[in-house]
Amino acid sequence: MKLYHCKDARSLRPLWALEEMGLDYELINMDFPPRFTYPGYLDINPMGTVPAFVDGDITMTESAGICQYLVEKYGPTDIGMNINDPEYGEYLNWLHRSDATLTFPQTIVLRYTRLEPEERRLPQAVADYSQWFLSRLKAVELALEGKDYLCGDRFTIADIAVTYALYLGRSLGLDERYKPNCKRYLEQMTQRPAFIKAQAR
Repeated sequence: MKLYHCKDARSLRPLWALEEMGLDYELINMDFPPRFTYPGYLDINPMGTVPAFVDGDITMTESAGICQYLVEKYGPTDIGMNINDPEYGEYLNWLHRSDATLTFPQTIVLRYTRLEPEERRLPQAVADYSQWFLSRLKAVELALEGKDYLCGDRFTIADIAVTYALYLGRSLGLDERYKPNCKRYLEQMTQRPAFIKAQAR
């Protein structure tokens, strides 16, 4: 297995999952954006996005999907759930909500605060999409009331996926407006040894 990774990009999700599961893999660290900085990257991932994950003849580019693939292909593992788990539907919902609902607005904020040249930055878009993200966090805050994990009373890749969204929000300065449960959860999750090891890699 080979994971193409940029520091603190969405590739951190599968990297963290690989470390939690103790799987053998090769990590390719790249500068961002790799479509310009890593020769041949567009041949691996024509979209130019991060991550790219290769396992034999399979190439995947969606961070939450790679996490799901890992637990289903290389499990059983405690960080995955299956259709017999009572909270399987909730687990899948969090896993996919993490990107479609939580990370998406952050990419707009990132683009128009850091990636675009000064003359193309859009403060109104930044404000609007920051509020969008923070509004969607209400569901996370509610789900964590009196709980350490999102579902099943145990750590799963759903926690990896959602924690990454909170972690990215912190890098964008949005964490100042996080509510208490989200703040506590982010701190707890980022103290896990596998997260610390993944981040260091």
